[in-house]
Amino acid sequence: MGKILLVLVAWLWGGVASAAPSVLVLGDSLSAGYGLSLNTGWVHLLEQRVTEMGLPHQIINASVSGETSAGGLSRLPALLERHRPAVVIIELGGNDGLRGLPLDLLESNLATAITTARDAGSAVVLVGMQLPPNYGPAYTRRFAAIYPRLAQSAGVALVPFLLAGVAGDPQLMQADGIHAAAAAQPQLLANVWPQLQPLLEEKRAAASTTE
Repeated sequence: MGKILLVLVAWLWGGVASAAPSVLVLGDSLSAGYGLSLNTGWVHLLEQRVTEMGLPHQIINASVSGETSAGGLSRLPALLERHRPAVVIIELGGNDGLRGLPLDLLESNLATAITTARDAGSAVVLVGMQLPPNYGPAYTRRFAAIYPRLAQSAGVALVPFLLAGVAGDPQLMQADGIHAAAAAQPQLLANVWPQLQPLLEEKRAAASTTE
């Protein structure tokens, strides 16, 4: 009986150890696919690319439309505990800016999210955002500067602007002028991929050396 139990424990441990590494996307409506048909958002395209490239990672989209940095931060510990992600993509802050929330609080929330993810053993990709010009030059400049400052101070990968090459183009934006259209989703993935791919390859290489 004892031998059977040991075998069972070893089998369960092996299953846990061999589970595919995951990438956790913690974002708002831009990553949740707001206004898009099912399976057309950039996170779904990321999942397709990872599969096509033969990478072992499972993509977990924990993005919620309307999410703020505070909301994402509050959900992060449980997500880290549940999924043990190799990489966390943090795409938050747009709703803070659109609601005119204090920028010091936004920066503090993002900094804490980065630290929390890294303390859990996850690499981090911070996804930058910018605000429409009607929010005023002073506020929009201060908002945009948060992301590169945090990425530099924390030493994490930075996507300068998720909507680069998309924002301002009515053919690539939804009617609200805030959310990217389906035709723009490949560009959003193209903006994220150069910062994410090295981390996926690095994690895969590290895993293979421990097998």
